[in-house]
Amino acid sequence: METTTTQQDSTMNTAPQQEHQWLQKLVGEWTYEIEVKMGADRPAERATGTESVRSLGGLWILAEAQGEMPGCGRATTLMTLGYDPQQQRYVGTWIGSMMTYLWLYEGELDLTETVLTLNSDGPAMTGEGKMAKYKDAIEFKSDDRRVMTSHVLGDDGQWHHFMTANYWRKQ
Repeated sequence: METTTTQQDSTMNTAPQQEHQWLQKLVGEWTYEIEVKMGADRPAERATGTESVRSLGGLWILAEAQGEMPGCGRATTLMTLGYDPQQQRYVGTWIGSMMTYLWLYEGELDLTETVLTLNSDGPAMTGEGKMAKYKDAIEFKSDDRRVMTSHVLGDDGQWHHFMTANYWRKQ
């Protein structure tokens, strides 16, 4: 029993660390514009929306977005992000009203602490029931502007950029 108690003590009642504080920069009300290019032979599609990000105990952020999703119409998405000191990794999830897949994130900050790269596995965009590797990077350009880029690992072994989302903090 004592081992379990000690193990629980290290994950319960955790005080926010520097990595958690970084996530708090996301808290607020945002507008966004996304551009998605689903294939080299297809034109880019654009959409706009809003995002509300709140803190959960200073350890997690919950980001709920609503707007148009290229190819899907109106959609709501929810992202959770936190930092797991035991794994020394950022962790999180992403779900959307347009799909049934639960995306699991794990990632890290770059050395400048301006870019958080999140890795995930998810359904391949080919629609063939295959899975693919994805990489999302959240980069702060300033306190009131951030950009998220999304890449998928292709069959050719190269990362292919398919989405850019620009976010502006509402004033």
